[in-house]
Amino acid sequence: MRRSALAAVAAIGSVSLLLAGCSKADDNNENNGNKSAGANAATKEVVNASTQKGGTVTYEYSDVPDSFDPGNTYYAFMYNLSRLYARPLMTFKPAPGEAGNELVPDLAASAGVPSDGGKTWTYKLRSGLKYQDGTAITSKDVKYAVERSNFARDVLSLGPNYFQQFLEGGDKYKGPYKDKSAEGLKSIETPDDTTIVFKLNRAFQEFDYLVATPQTAPVPQAKDTGIDYVKSIVSSGSYQFQSYEEGKQVVLVRNKNWDAKTDPLRKQYPDKIVVKLKVNPETIDQDVQAGDAIDVGGTGVQAATQAKVVNDASLKANTDNTYGGRLVYMAINTQVAPFDKVECRKAVEYAVDKVSVQTSLGGPIRGDVATTVLPPDIPGYQKADVYATTGNKGDVAKAKEQLKACGKSSITTNISARSDRPQEVDAATAIIASLKTVGINASLKQYPSGKYFTDYAGVPTFDKKQNIGLHMMQWGADWPSGYGFLQQILHGDAIGASGNTNLSYLDDKVINETLEKAIATEDETERNSLYAEIDKRAMDLAAIVPLAYFKVLLYRPTTFTNLVSTAAFSGQYDYLNIGTTEK
Repeated sequence: MRRSALAAVAAIGSVSLLLAGCSKADDNNENNGNKSAGANAATKEVVNASTQKGGTVTYEYSDVPDSFDPGNTYYAFMYNLSRLYARPLMTFKPAPGEAGNELVPDLAASAGVPSDGGKTWTYKLRSGLKYQDGTAITSKDVKYAVERSNFARDVLSLGPNYFQQFLEGGDKYKGPYKDKSAEGLKSIETPDDTTIVFKLNRAFQEFDYLVATPQTAPVPQAKDTGIDYVKSIVSSGSYQFQSYEEGKQVVLVRNKNWDAKTDPLRKQYPDKIVVKLKVNPETIDQDVQAGDAIDVGGTGVQAATQAKVVNDASLKANTDNTYGGRLVYMAINTQVAPFDKVECRKAVEYAVDKVSVQTSLGGPIRGDVATTVLPPDIPGYQKADVYATTGNKGDVAKAKEQLKACGKSSITTNISARSDRPQEVDAATAIIASLKTVGINASLKQYPSGKYFTDYAGVPTFDKKQNIGLHMMQWGADWPSGYGFLQQILHGDAIGASGNTNLSYLDDKVINETLEKAIATEDETERNSLYAEIDKRAMDLAAIVPLAYFKVLLYRPTTFTNLVSTAAFSGQYDYLNIGTTEK
């Protein structure tokens, strides 16, 4: 999720936006998709717009997601995909580019109504909402969904914990698996079956963005089985699970009790949606180019495929290359010695040759060299370069000077990266070469992305035991604002026993307090200036080594319809209404 503070909220009418201003497919011609709309077309318009129903849409992923459970996931592509079977209170408009950043009501009938200076938010649900089994969806199910996703961290730890931090009494409530009282968390009120009221412990001016996370998708308490709920998810969306094979594949089919009258966003085009897991990345690229699949991870083509498509005009015409409000960076673990000393962290900042990292990621087409925490397309960004080096190629002398100030002539450490992300591994390898020139000897430790935060890099005790002082990371905002980008990677409250995304393990009083001040500030300009201050503070503390302002290079399969590359999900295609021309 990206860009400008509170976007205008407007419900989408029953006439699909997919039929206006688009590159249209001929619903009667199965070969229509072979006509390319041109490079970057999906960032500007809906490509192959069609109302054709039927067929199977296949997605492929190189590993496994953290979870298909909407209350226990934190990958952007799962936020995107989960909307097919889980409806949050608010969501993002299915539109190309930055138009996709616009918040629209989903389960809710309209945007939240704030009161008490932004400390209380009230939502009314649409009428006639039903689960896949035909039972009614109520506000109590939304309340329960928030309680299980945020307050049972020993059971469900993979998603963010904003609600736990901001709801009144959230620091004391033990979650629904331990607290068996009918009342649950008192600061979430459900005066009737269609009304839900959130009472916060402080003002939160961007709360509509928070309820757009899948954590507000309803869960019937009687059907919840904790960590095993992922095996029998009850759908509130247009599709439901036909099968779930852990680590292998999931199959979604139409939810017969989904009612288009209650949902102006979803169109329910394909008969079936298949998500294949643990597919070789090169195989995914081949399948995408053949028009057989979409890369659900949305991180873009592999290096070999990139070289092929950018040098062939006909192939390049089927690509979308765009910023996604993301940062590729290396977190320096401030809790692992000797990086608990700022001078040792600064030595790393000066040592890294960012051009070599950019090259390893795929060159300028995959991102500009980064020097700040906030990317240029996130509010609060201010151009700066605290650790400037000639040509962004590192400065050995300055790095050694900081090492000396740290009381070291050399350092031995480890650097973590996700094993199923070849470009991330390549970037880590380039960094290792840079660090070696200044006396910092780092060894690469690779872990699968599905467990990267739960079992490895996101577990502080593991990092200390394994001497992992450096972590490869890529991050996009939880919603398009400085707070949505910064909070979960810089705020001390985001640190837990596992599942951490604050891989710097930074708990700085100034940053924590400034983030809280910002989110309570109504004036957008003032709020953005506070985000810029936080960015500068994080760089002064050398908690993060910005590497690249990430750009995605997606290959657009020609047999799929209604493709839009949306800023709301890091430039990924919006998965809500993709169909197929294949029967």
